[in-house]
Amino acid sequence: MPNDAPLSASVPLAERLRPHTIDDVIGQRHLLGKGKPLRVAFEAGRPHSMILWGPPGVGKTTLARLMADAFKAYFIALSAVLSGVKDIRDAVEAAQIQRAQGKQTVVFVDEVHRFNKAQQDAFLPHVESGLFIFVGATTENPSFEVNGALLSRAAVYVLKSLNDEELGEMVTRAAHELDDIGFTDEARQGLIDSADGDGRKLLNNVEIVAQAAVSQGQETIDEALLASVLAENLRRFDKGGDAFYDQISALHKSVRGSSPDGALYWFCRMLDGGADPRYLSRRIVRMAWEDIGLADPRAARIALDAAETYERLGTPEGELALAQAVLYLASAPKSNAGYNAYNQARAFVGKDKSRAVPIHLRNAPTKLMKELGYGHEYRYAHDEPDAYAAGETYFPDDLRAQNWYRPVPRGLEGKIGEKLNWLKSLDAEWRRANAKGRNSPNASPNASSEAPAKAPAAGSTSSASSPPSPSSASGKASPDQSADDDN
Repeated sequence: MPNDAPLSASVPLAERLRPHTIDDVIGQRHLLGKGKPLRVAFEAGRPHSMILWGPPGVGKTTLARLMADAFKAYFIALSAVLSGVKDIRDAVEAAQIQRAQGKQTVVFVDEVHRFNKAQQDAFLPHVESGLFIFVGATTENPSFEVNGALLSRAAVYVLKSLNDEELGEMVTRAAHELDDIGFTDEARQGLIDSADGDGRKLLNNVEIVAQAAVSQGQETIDEALLASVLAENLRRFDKGGDAFYDQISALHKSVRGSSPDGALYWFCRMLDGGADPRYLSRRIVRMAWEDIGLADPRAARIALDAAETYERLGTPEGELALAQAVLYLASAPKSNAGYNAYNQARAFVGKDKSRAVPIHLRNAPTKLMKELGYGHEYRYAHDEPDAYAAGETYFPDDLRAQNWYRPVPRGLEGKIGEKLNWLKSLDAEWRRANAKGRNSPNASPNASSEAPAKAPAAGSTSSASSPPSPSSASGKASPDQSADDDN
C-alpha cells in the first residue's frame, strides 16, 4: 500500500499508525538514533541482510517495510507459520524477475525461528549471491533458533520493549487519530501498564476502549471504563520462549544469591505469567540440591514437601507452600560442593578407562570366588574403632584417591568437613604405623606383615582420636550420622 494512501477507519489502529519514515518510529533509539547502526544503513543507502530479535510489538515488521520503502525495493512478506519451501521458491522467482528489471528485493520472514533447518537453508544461496535482502524477525534467541550458516550471513539487531515514555507518546498519537479523544491521567497510565512494553497491544487496547467510549457517549476515557472494558492484564510470557527461561534463570540466581525478596518477586512473576506451578516445584527441588545441598539438607525436604502440598491443594492454596520453600532456600546456607563433586566425578569416569574392582572390595557369594580371593582382606567398618577402617582404600588399585568432595565451611557441611578431616587424620596415623603396604597407588593396609593398628577410640588422649562433636543447639542433624553412612 502506498504511504500516502488514505486508510479506512475499518483498518486497525495499529496499521493506521504504522510509521512512514524512520523518524516516525517510536523507540529503538539505540538502533535508529543519530550515528546508530540502522540509521547509518538507511542514510548510506546500503541495505544488508539482518535478523531483528525482540519481543512482540516493538517494530520489527515496521522496520522491514521501511527498509523496502527507503531503498525502493520490492517487498515480499512471508510468515514462517503459514509458509513452506514452495513459498520460498516463489519468493526467489519474484526476486529474480525484479533483478532483471534492475530492482532490489527485500524478503521479510516473520517468526523465522519457526522455520525448520531445511527451510532456513533454502535462503542461504540467495542471501549469499545478493539476489535479495533477507530480513528475519524473531522473538526467540537466534543463537538457538536460527541456523548458524544463515546467522553468519546476517547482522543481528536486538530490539527493546517500549518504555512508559515511548508508550505515552504512542497514546498521544492514537488519541489524535481517534478525533482527539480524551484520557484521564489514571486511564492513560492504566493503558500504558496494560501494554507491558508492547506497542501493538497498547494500540489495540486504546482502540477497544475508544470504541466503548463512543458507544456509551463518553468523550473522556476514565479508569472505570478502562476496568470494565479491558480483560485482565496478561504479562508477556511465552512458556517455551526466552521470557520464560530468562525469568526462571532470574529466580534461580536470586535463590543462589540469598535474596528472599528477589526470589519471591520472580516466582510471583512466573505465576502471574502463567507458568505451571508443577514446573516451578521441580526447579525448586533442583535448586535445593544444586545450591544448598548438604549445607542444609532440610532445604531439599522442604522443597519436596512444598511440591507434594501443591499436588494435594492445587492453585492457589498450594502456591503458598512453593513460595515459602523459595524463601527458605534463599535464606539457607549455600553450598555447591556436592554438585561440583558429582559433576567432576561423572566427567572423570566418562573419560577414564574401565578399571577393575580391587579384590578386597569384590563380592564373594560362592566358594569359587572366595578361593579366588574375592573380598579377602576387606575390613568391615563396623568391627573397627569408631566404625572406620582407617587407612583402607576404596578406589581401583591403579588409581590414586581423588578429592572431588570439598565441603564448604557453612551450615551442616562445615561439620561434615570437620568429620572428614578427622577421618583423614586417622588415615595418616594408620599409614605412619603401617608403612609397608601393597605396592600400588592405593595400597591395601592389610598387606603389611604387621597387624593393623586400631583407630583411636573417640575420647582417648591421642590428638587424632576424637571426632568433632556436632552441635545440636541449631537443630541440625549430627554430621557423624550424615558422614558415617558414606564411610
